[in-house]
Amino acid sequence: MSNKRDEIMGLINEAHASGASQLEACKVIGMSERTLQRWKQPDNAADGRIDAQHVPANKLTQIERQRIINTANKNEYADLSPAKIVPKLADTGVYIASESSFYRVLKEAKQLQHRQKAKPDRQVKKPRALTATQPNQIYTWDITYLPTQVKGIFLYLYLVMDIYSRKIVGWQVHREESDVV
Repeated sequence: MSNKRDEIMGLINEAHASGASQLEACKVIGMSERTLQRWKQPDNAADGRIDAQHVPANKLTQIERQRIINTANKNEYADLSPAKIVPKLADTGVYIASESSFYRVLKEAKQLQHRQKAKPDRQVKKPRALTATQPNQIYTWDITYLPTQVKGIFLYLYLVMDIYSRKIVGWQVHREESDVV
């Protein structure tokens, strides 16, 4: 990176020595004149963005992180998400960390995947597949809403169809939807 920086500074200095203004030379390259001024400072030899490693002043300590994990693993909170743990703690007058901190720490500890009470496994039986091999073996039905001239009022078309041939074998139109024929 410093090679590129030195090359750019050399080109700008060459242009400036040839009579061009420093501002115009910077504009041609597409950088701010202020950036060039910063680069020329002796204590600014390297790009500070690459090596910038600063620790936030309010970063959680290892003891605070462990306290969050211990609290979340207590029996009374073990099946709750951080969105429910933090308000419950606040109700008792205890503040350990924010909800987002709880989420972050539990995610890093891989304890965030499933915190709710698990339901027992249910065996769901699939309905057996029916296959029609000829007409008049299997029928299906549907109700279609037919609009009328009055907005919001419909007629109901009851339709029975043969699955194999897809032919309509019966239909009726009613003013109201009902399970009574």
